[in-house]
Amino acid sequence: MKNKLRELRSKSSISQADMGKILNVSRQTINSIENGKYDPSLPLAFKIAEHFNLKIEDIFVPN
Repeated sequence: MKNKLRELRSKSSISQADMGKILNVSRQTINSIENGKYDPSLPLAFKIAEHFNLKIEDIFVPN
């Protein structure tokens, strides 16, 4: 699944570690999501979307 997490995080000047703390996941999880190696759970996708005040489909796009 493609996503815009890295782009959104960078625009907000949030490090992967800080994003992990905000979402209560590890920095490695954020890195894996950004690199398309891990698809977030639905609750995590909702948390990410809520943080950026966007809809899930604005961040995550099927391949």
